Amino acid sequence: MDREENMYRIKGRAAVSNDAGRFERHAREAVDDGWQRDDDLPVLRTQTRIETPRSVITYNRSPDLPFDRSINPYRGCEHGCVYCFARPSHAYLGLSPGLDFETQLIARPDAPTVLQRELAAKRYKVAPIAIGTNTDPYQPIEKQHGIMRDCLKILSDAAHPVAIVTKGSLIERDIDILAPMAQRGLVRVGISVTSLDAKLSRLMEPRAPAPARRLVMIRRLAEAGIPVRIMASPMIPALTDPELEAILAAGKDAGARTASWIMLRLPQEVSPLVQEWLALHYPDRAARIMSRLREMHGGKEYDATWHRRMRGEGPYADMVAQRFALAIKRLGLKSNAPPMRCDLFRAPVLPGTQLSLL
Repeated sequence: MDREENMYRIKGRAAVSNDAGRFERHAREAVDDGWQRDDDLPVLRTQTRIETPRSVITYNRSPDLPFDRSINPYRGCEHGCVYCFARPSHAYLGLSPGLDFETQLIARPDAPTVLQRELAAKRYKVAPIAIGTNTDPYQPIEKQHGIMRDCLKILSDAAHPVAIVTKGSLIERDIDILAPMAQRGLVRVGISVTSLDAKLSRLMEPRAPAPARRLVMIRRLAEAGIPVRIMASPMIPALTDPELEAILAAGKDAGARTASWIMLRLPQEVSPLVQEWLALHYPDRAARIMSRLREMHGGKEYDATWHRRMRGEGPYADMVAQRFALAIKRLGLKSNAPPMRCDLFRAPVLPGTQLSLL
């Protein structure tokens, strides 16, 4: 697999390389052979392929996650956040967690139909479904495909609780579905704000809405009666963590009711991608940032141990946790939202199914 930066103009992308995934046996890299290269390289465009899923509800047993099931309408994410912990999942598709993750996308248009079938199964036991915990359901291609909106319709009709995490302003399109669900205690939304600095945000989240736009999203959702969480995630030591209190205050002012934070995570291929990005954009801080991360993970760049992977350990991690606790207390934010209702759930009736006479 050639390195994309040698074949295309990659302005507006976060990753600066496209190395083969960890499961590939071979990798190719373009080298300078001494011949003059045409500087007018083509722009690296986003491409979308279609996948027909056999199932869409993914279950997990992670003891440090507040949900046990999730849905992903899309694989890959055009927002292109360089730090995204979901990037390594693209390696399972034979694609690179680098530029492929943000340009070679997979849409699953049959997901709503499959979701309806899974919810209708007699063995299904209701519990909140999380959407957006891996890739963003409101990334730009949702405008064309509308898969997330159709999934929401299925969940709303079934009175099924759902927790959504997004940076995408397209969520405002679905307020007509989300607001009535919120009135029934069936939905909550988390909006991720990594930095209030628009320039920094554009460099590390090149195709996500600007920070100010995300605050507008919080305000509009909150005004519609939808409970919103401000997510200061991920906090990057010596780069974005000085903004923690300001992010929480901005979220509170916009109407957020709850708040959370997560430290930067560097699993698998994410670590070299972030280090490349730091060397390109913040070479003066790269060593300090990586030193702090290793300090919080026992000398490693990342430790996937339950209950430690999200925030790390040690004096620096403790300091950020204490700052967060003090800030939400001062602002009147809460860290935990009230539980959503599961008692209203009614299994969907599939087309062609005989209705009960009772």
